[in-house]
Amino acid sequence: MNKVFAAEQLSKTFDPDTSPIHAVKDVSLEIFENEIIVLTGRSGSGKSTLLHLLAGLEKKTSGSIFFKENDYDKLKPNELTCLRRTEMGFVYQFHYLLNELSAQENVSLPLKLNNVNHDRAILASIEILDSLGLGHRIDHKPSELSGGEKQRVAIARSLVHSPSLVILDEPTGDLDTQTSLEVINSLKKFVSDKKSSLLIATHDDNFQKIADRKLMMDSGIIE
Repeated sequence: MNKVFAAEQLSKTFDPDTSPIHAVKDVSLEIFENEIIVLTGRSGSGKSTLLHLLAGLEKKTSGSIFFKENDYDKLKPNELTCLRRTEMGFVYQFHYLLNELSAQENVSLPLKLNNVNHDRAILASIEILDSLGLGHRIDHKPSELSGGEKQRVAIARSLVHSPSLVILDEPTGDLDTQTSLEVINSLKKFVSDKKSSLLIATHDDNFQKIADRKLMMDSGIIE
């Protein structure tokens, strides 16, 4: 299998000069093509911080991060942004949708930023929304959607550009059990169809059923 991602001896310490908090401690992790990794652990164990480090959204204290042949330490900020925009998807615990845009417009944003043809962007965004059970809500703005619908729109936005790696932080936290199962099945199909990889931090036990690997994090360490 082709390696998509690697972190080596990755650490993050907040407030190192006053009251140091060691959020992530010497974590090494590899992710391969077409792989689903589920990361569990109690709240406060460092999962979200680790995901932000891997996506380049948080600066590390030490260690190395590689995406395919790209070393984060050698990338300029705009190059890292471009890499994230074209090769990665990220789903936060909060949806972060743009309130003035419809569901379809929110989802098509990554494609437009990547200079995809307007008509193709619309068709792709409608298709991915429909696969997540939101085909009837494409013209609704976030204020007109439930919490679970907003989160599914955010998931659709992370998948629409067929990224090599999707990082998800509690993606089903606002969803009921049935909708969670539908989203999980859609994510599994996405990995199969696109040869993408998923790294999912979650408390949802249903993700265990589709995991290729299961990791546990505690006190900043992957056990």
